[in-house]
Amino acid sequence: MRVAIIHDWLITNRGGEKCLEVFCELFPRAHIYTLIYSRNRVSSLIKSMHVYASRLNRLPAIERIYRYFLPLFPTMIESFDLRNYDLIVSSSHCVAKGVFPHRALHIAYVHAPMRYVWDMHEAYFGGARSLLARIGMSLWRRYLQRWDVAASERVDYFLANSRNVAAKIQKLYGRQATVIHPPVDLEKFHLGGRVESYYLIVSALVPYKRIDIAIRAFNQMRLPLKVVGEGPMRGRLERSAGSTVEFLGWVDDSALAALYGSCQALIFPGEEDFGIAPLEAQACGRPIIAYEKGGVLETVISATANAEGGESPTGIFFSHQTPEALTRAVELFQRMQSRFEPRKIRDHAAQFSRERFKNQIHEYVQSRLAEWWGATKPC
Repeated sequence: MRVAIIHDWLITNRGGEKCLEVFCELFPRAHIYTLIYSRNRVSSLIKSMHVYASRLNRLPAIERIYRYFLPLFPTMIESFDLRNYDLIVSSSHCVAKGVFPHRALHIAYVHAPMRYVWDMHEAYFGGARSLLARIGMSLWRRYLQRWDVAASERVDYFLANSRNVAAKIQKLYGRQATVIHPPVDLEKFHLGGRVESYYLIVSALVPYKRIDIAIRAFNQMRLPLKVVGEGPMRGRLERSAGSTVEFLGWVDDSALAALYGSCQALIFPGEEDFGIAPLEAQACGRPIIAYEKGGVLETVISATANAEGGESPTGIFFSHQTPEALTRAVELFQRMQSRFEPRKIRDHAAQFSRERFKNQIHEYVQSRLAEWWGATKPC
């Protein structure tokens, strides 16, 4: 069976790429199509695949300036010739689901609808952004929204990474989606040793992640905060940070696991459609302090919601995206620290194992193939 896997871009190795790695294991002879490919930034498994990049990949330093080419993404993704494939699996948070499948069965695993033109538009292109970006998106937003809805009709079956995203797929596209939560690698992320005094953020440094809230809160509390990640806001965030905030850039998985395992707690101030960092931290036995919205509601057990018993808590939520609300949550966490048991936190994360994800995806694809062709074909 000829299989094509479509992924928006390959310039980092975070949650979406962890799902892609499982797709590669399930379909080791598949071809990967992507808009941008930075070979030195992805895992050895992805490097081992046949990867085809769009014409955008020829531009110098494209991995740093690709956001400016958003209006061209639909044309670029539609340019891939997929006529010779039997199965297409798209891994999409932007335009990957918009490929032309021709006669192939197309299953789209959606990490998020195109957030830049839907619910996260203001976070990316609001008043704090450049005038040029705001003007450009005012001209292109309606076109991209119309294209995104039309492109959804090219998908035969939708998978969503969370109930949160499934609800958005229903609202925006009028389509039902089956939920299969992304995996956390329990081998790479394991229980840590001695817990140190610092708190941790692991995030791309982009507007909607709201890292600015955490920096302001930790400046005021004078508590140590380590920030793992890169992005266009790094310079601005570093300039606003006090002496207790340290920026580490991206680190490899072994270093990241050590940072997770030794932190007081992971700080998660943004609204994420799913969010892999909270699961990785919990796999290392560490609790989460998170904004009470989005995917964390499906992966974190609140200490306050479980005050009367029930499941062992794995984190604390705060309900407003303000430094003051985060500060109160940190202070509450410090008073409740004894309630967070590392082994039980890891046991909770184990429900989201890589093997579970792989089995669920395999069974789902086999079932859809059987419906599509009337008989099961080997994957």
